Amino acid sequence: MSLFTRWADALDGLKAQGRFRALKPPRGLDFTSNDYLGYSTRGQTPSAAEDRGQKPDGSKAPLAGSPAVLCPLSSDLSLRTSGLASRLLRGHHPVWDEVEAGLAAWHGAEAVLVMNSGFTANEGLISTVVEPGDWVATDELNHACIAEGLRICRPRKFAFRHNDVSHLEDGLRKEAATRPAGREMFVVTESLFSMDGDRSPLPAIVELAERYGAHVIVDEAHSTGCFGPGGSGIVDELGLRSRVLATVHTGGKALGVCGAYVCGSALLRDFLVNKCRHLIFTTALPPAIGPWWLDMLPKVTADAAGREKLHTNAARFHAKLRERNIPTVGDSYIVPVVLGEDAHAVRVATALQQRGYDIRAIRPPSVPQGTARLRISVHADHSPELLDQLADHVAEAVRG
Repeated sequence: MSLFTRWADALDGLKAQGRFRALKPPRGLDFTSNDYLGYSTRGQTPSAAEDRGQKPDGSKAPLAGSPAVLCPLSSDLSLRTSGLASRLLRGHHPVWDEVEAGLAAWHGAEAVLVMNSGFTANEGLISTVVEPGDWVATDELNHACIAEGLRICRPRKFAFRHNDVSHLEDGLRKEAATRPAGREMFVVTESLFSMDGDRSPLPAIVELAERYGAHVIVDEAHSTGCFGPGGSGIVDELGLRSRVLATVHTGGKALGVCGAYVCGSALLRDFLVNKCRHLIFTTALPPAIGPWWLDMLPKVTADAAGREKLHTNAARFHAKLRERNIPTVGDSYIVPVVLGEDAHAVRVATALQQRGYDIRAIRPPSVPQGTARLRISVHADHSPELLDQLADHVAEAVRG
């Protein structure tokens, strides 16, 4: 039985029991949501005028905190400031259909499912699609949310050395030769690693996975918006969309909006809607956030100049640090300066903070023991002069 047959059979079973679920917008008088004090619906009822003050010109002013105030991109008062309930109860809003369709088109994918955060999306996706007895190869430096997803679903796990394709193939070869009947194989990696700033060798990983019959899941949290002609990430830049099972993207990093999403097939989306506890049992994102996503999409898609400036700035800063004999890892806009001991990293970060830079010391357990570091995040709007100055100050602080 293939993974997709496993999902389809599970969904068919739910349909046969009358338990298949789909996301539907609110209809009728609300006796479903958790809006117990009715705060979110003020301004939408016939008595709303009693709840509003008057402007000097006699017109009505919206309540402080109403969607019209908090979501200036839209005057639609149905865009509540709370999700009110799970998306399967009364928490779904048509704005999310529009957002998900736009995101799917951006990636050239069949479907997208918006979730509340990147941590939730990764943990929920992995713990839903991977079953006990399945086998998962995970990069040893994958984010904590990936580790948590694997902890929940309790698969047979193989941690391969960071970006080591040969080590990964050793694990795949051994598992493919002895895999129990009915068990699936997965490879999980990040496209751009959040603490090292280096890229995963995705083409080689995908090729190996296909050779040995494994499914690939890629966390694109730190690459979304910043790679590819339209900014949709490294998987799309490399033309691998149809060859991976799913990608996970966050809004709260380069995109500047709240929430996250899983990108993949329509079958995967249906399976998550019906099986993912992280979606089913949590209050939905506020629909007031939906217009922010819709406003962001055309901006980021068109911002080729911003992406070019970002990568130019990153290359310049890496070069300036190396000119000053400060080694760095990778070549991206995430610039780690590994210092080793926790106390040394804290001293250097404190010295830079005293000069006016918000740069933090990253210590275990966020990074492996003995690799405490500065994690410097270069932006597109940093000037070349500022980056050169910072390189000088980093070098002084490290040697001071």
